[in-house]
Amino acid sequence: MTTTIFTVTGMTCGHCEGSVRSEVSKLDGVSGIDVSAASGRLVVTSESPLDDSAVLAAVDEAGYSAARV
Repeated sequence: MTTTIFTVTGMTCGHCEGSVRSEVSKLDGVSGIDVSAASGRLVVTSESPLDDSAVLAAVDEAGYSAARV
């Protein structure tokens, strides 16, 4: 298992969290997602290392911007 942490900017509520969760969950290999608008953190657990650009693109698709911590 691999855990990767990102900071996400622009999230303000539970709906925002749901949008990010929905897009990131579409990525192959993702087994867990913890996202918090309050802390601006996205923690992605996967079976094998994910391509950061794929996660960043998924967050962008949800309407937010992210950076790996």
